[in-house]
Amino acid sequence: MIAIDCYYSLSSPWAYFGGPRLQDIVRRQRARLVLKPYDFQAVVPQTGGIPLKTRPEPRRSYHALELARWRDHLGMPLNLQPAHYPQGAPADPNWNKYPGWMVIAAQLRGLDAQPLSHALLRALWAEQRDTSEAAVRIAVADENGYDGAALQALEQAAETLAAYRANSADAVEQGVFGAPTYILNGERFWGQDRLDFLDRALDRLRG
Repeated sequence: MIAIDCYYSLSSPWAYFGGPRLQDIVRRQRARLVLKPYDFQAVVPQTGGIPLKTRPEPRRSYHALELARWRDHLGMPLNLQPAHYPQGAPADPNWNKYPGWMVIAAQLRGLDAQPLSHALLRALWAEQRDTSEAAVRIAVADENGYDGAALQALEQAAETLAAYRANSADAVEQGVFGAPTYILNGERFWGQDRLDFLDRALDRLRG
């Protein structure tokens, strides 16, 4: 089965926008999706990316404009300034790692983690829920058919954290400088607006 690796952060609005279309591509193309949450803040300065908060104001304002455009184009709800997305330095530096660790824990248990991933992103960007809080993550997981307490208990297990570190190291090795980045047979597709190209590449692989 052809595998698609998805490198992203569980605080990325672009990963949220891309989730439903990525799932559709995976289903139609009968591909295997490997979700790879990684340490965005640690990786992208090494690979040429520029975290949003360190960009000049013209780029930050354009980012907001593009979010609004894509929100309207896709018909997906999104708050441009979600209540629980830190605007300055976060009080907890792991605030967006916890949901990524939950996704990894689900995947390590052999579960399809894409619905959980999208639900956590939707909770942050559309539902004004604080996904840095364990109780919120448990509730989101439960609402989507997972055992939230069991997954939350595994978020900081040695195996989970080792996978997160490996994802981050792989992201550097693969030249990942943004989120989401989809990798198919070593070819990078950066951003949810490249999903059509990913789909076409899968068509070519299938002949």
